[in-house]
Amino acid sequence: MTMPDDRPALDVLGTPVAWASADGRILGTNPAFARWMGVSVRRLVGQPLVSLEAQGEALANFLARDERDVLRLHRLILALPGESPRFAEGWLSRLEEGGWLLEAYPVDEFVAPDPAQVLPGALSAALKGLAHELRNPLAGLKGAAQLLARRAQGRDAGERELIDLIGAEIERLNGLLEQLLSPAPARPHAAMNIHAALERVLRLAESEAGWSVRIQRDYDPSIPEFDGDPDRLTQAAWNLVRNAIQAGATVVTLRTRVEHGLRIGDQIQPLALRLEVADDGRGVPEDMAEHLFLPLVSGRAEGTGLGLALAQQVAREHRGTLGYRSRPGHTVFTVLLPLGTQEARDA
Repeated sequence: MTMPDDRPALDVLGTPVAWASADGRILGTNPAFARWMGVSVRRLVGQPLVSLEAQGEALANFLARDERDVLRLHRLILALPGESPRFAEGWLSRLEEGGWLLEAYPVDEFVAPDPAQVLPGALSAALKGLAHELRNPLAGLKGAAQLLARRAQGRDAGERELIDLIGAEIERLNGLLEQLLSPAPARPHAAMNIHAALERVLRLAESEAGWSVRIQRDYDPSIPEFDGDPDRLTQAAWNLVRNAIQAGATVVTLRTRVEHGLRIGDQIQPLALRLEVADDGRGVPEDMAEHLFLPLVSGRAEGTGLGLALAQQVAREHRGTLGYRSRPGHTVFTVLLPLGTQEARDA
């Protein structure tokens, strides 16, 4: 590649382009580059190319040490002192005369990566280690629950129901641990009733919080059965309710509604489920808002930071989304799940 001498062609080019000398100082730019940076060409000429990089050192490392002729720039952030940052993908190419050519393809902002794709292997190994350590105490709890069940024969139905709930939750936790230790393909979804799953969550909440928290039902009885994983959805809803309890809520409301023509992701769903967990707790701290669904992010010193990440994953498994709105005294986490059409469910 040669030094760009065809200035008229560059001037009409919509792609921001800058070129630099062999020592990395900007010799010129096309008008598109100057407009994009929000300054004049004169202010850019003479600047070290690497000084424009507001975050990271990709340009500096490539100019100083790399032997390749072309560098693909995946997350380029450029800015002059006192100016707003500019985001771009692009290329940095070595010119035949020894200079450099920078091509920038602007974007509005960088999309945050899916947390499930960026968890390091060390975290995965740590979770497997934790799962292994939890198996022994869970086995002890299972044995104690079975002993209680035998002793509860003939007692009142309320006690037996609570003991059965303990046993069922131990089995569910054992299943989650097995998934961590030996991941298996997700089991096929089957017809389920969302309110049956929420009633199980309600009993768990009553057992944990006692009379300190009032759990309210606000169910839409018209919601049809749909294909899903009741255990996974129970886990997701319980995580949301438990977060509300731990945020100091005194009232938690489980609300379901049918929505028509709702957009979930990039598709319009003719029929959808809106599941809301509303509470009157402290709300989501402002400094956690951008990172709330990342694993290991928690507002409590003793928190694991896995509850919301898991709830979001369960929503995705059902082709849905998890979002929230929050202010002190009123927080609502919303799960949106497609239900399909009546014709599709009857087929």
